[in-house]
Amino acid sequence: MIIVTGATGQLGHQIVERLLTRVPADRVGVSVRDPQKAQALADRGVRVRQGSFTDAAGLAHAFEGASQVLIVSVDTLGEEAVRQHRAAIDGAVAAGARRILYTSHMGAGPSSRFQACRDHAATEEALRASGVPFTSLRNGFYAASAVRFLGHAMESGQITLPADGPVSWTAHPDLADAAAAILAAEGLFDGPTPPLTAAQALTFDDIAAIATEVTGRTITRTTAPDDQFRKQLVSNGAPAETADQLLGIFAAGRAGEFAAVDPTLATLLGREPISLDTVLRTHLSGK
Repeated sequence: MIIVTGATGQLGHQIVERLLTRVPADRVGVSVRDPQKAQALADRGVRVRQGSFTDAAGLAHAFEGASQVLIVSVDTLGEEAVRQHRAAIDGAVAAGARRILYTSHMGAGPSSRFQACRDHAATEEALRASGVPFTSLRNGFYAASAVRFLGHAMESGQITLPADGPVSWTAHPDLADAAAAILAAEGLFDGPTPPLTAAQALTFDDIAAIATEVTGRTITRTTAPDDQFRKQLVSNGAPAETADQLLGIFAAGRAGEFAAVDPTLATLLGREPISLDTVLRTHLSGK
């Protein structure tokens, strides 16, 4: 049985939906914190069990009978994130899984300027130490984040953010399709995959140009110094730690950590990935 964690989240749910187009429902199980939210999957024959990365006993039940376990990374950062990922890895090992898969990130490395990428690197080390074959999905940066970063630009006419670098923004549906394909073809990749990215790496100058073209309104990209941007975030109520983590994204972008473009995702999909241009046009045209 293939077990997917976080199946009521944005990525996890899409992975399960696409997996169900490839394998029978009785071969799919999900581990979720609130089984009621996954009732629709249960109604379609998917095994739904309660599981939390903070409850080892619950994970043993949720992962029972697993041939493969896909661990969808948690939203928290730092030591707590790695601790929870290790608990999930231990649960998969205890369940006798033949392979553990994990949603990592392009640029994952211990020296990354972005905390999440350091967390992913630590989790990948835990996977190596587990003794079970693993696949780490080096996902491109979520295109949905680019949409969120637009913020109030449609009202103000300005995208005001720290200096950035090119980013291979990648759509959730494509990453979900790739994960499902890799789960259905067990052993397709050993260890970290190549970066699973769209075909272009774009900056916020590019995003401002797309927004201008789609809306017909001039959207200007304005650069805010890091310290000024951080002060503004904190003054608006963001915790200092959160502000620092957000700035880490831009520092990593400037260092080229998210600039790689690789054909692996297109090969898995059998088509070109959804472009950020398409994602933005869909989002902006709906405003």
